[in-house]
Amino acid sequence: MIENLLGTHADWVVGIARIVLGIIFFGHGTQKMLGWYGGPGLASSMRTFTEHLHLPSTLAFLVIAGELFSGIGLIVGLFSRIAALVIALTMVGAIATVHFRFGLFLNWFGSQEGHGIEYHLLAITLALVVVVKGAGAFSLDRLVHEHVSGLEQSVAGKRQ
Repeated sequence: MIENLLGTHADWVVGIARIVLGIIFFGHGTQKMLGWYGGPGLASSMRTFTEHLHLPSTLAFLVIAGELFSGIGLIVGLFSRIAALVIALTMVGAIATVHFRFGLFLNWFGSQEGHGIEYHLLAITLALVVVVKGAGAFSLDRLVHEHVSGLEQSVAGKRQ
């Protein structure tokens, strides 16, 4: 179980991808939850999710909190696979509820009513890399896994 959750190699490419994805979603989460970086804050975000997207309030809150706390988890590399899965599922939800109808591309030129799905596809792809490969280098997952593995080996050695 611990191996599946925390096991990872010291892959710096995966580590950088994880950290960048975490920074992006920390930013989006703080906009929605705390109103930072010009964001709407929790009350307005909840209204948007419940009144315009017709999500149940519990799910709306979980999406908002998921972005913030998954972003933090990815930045520090703690429970990275779970955090990345939350991000991937959130992006699938964003595609299904809002962005699919606007096509592939972001609305760079103001020629459509909303943004397409290209950003979401990139976020899903980065998240799936972390789900499959683990947190990579520079992660608490790696440190915890090494510590737990060392303890397990020590206990197994004492039993023999």
